[in-house]
Amino acid sequence: MKKILFIDRDGTLILEPEDEQIDSLGKLEFYPGVFQYLSRIAAELEYELVMVTNQDGLGTDSFPEETFWPAHNKI
Repeated sequence: MKKILFIDRDGTLILEPEDEQIDSLGKLEFYPGVFQYLSRIAAELEYELVMVTNQDGLGTDSFPEETFWPAHNKI
């Protein structure tokens, strides 16, 4: 049976900015070592990794969808 680890994006993989919205690449900052540890989990424990996210306010005037995708796709 395939093992899957669901990982929340903000606050787990990346640091969450004060305004809680990653709406530009300039706000994108990964936790130190995150890629090293995720690689080990995937390789040594044989997990498939799936990133999930719940973006409050996405699609509103203060957080238009087009500002969400560049950073999300980079991750």
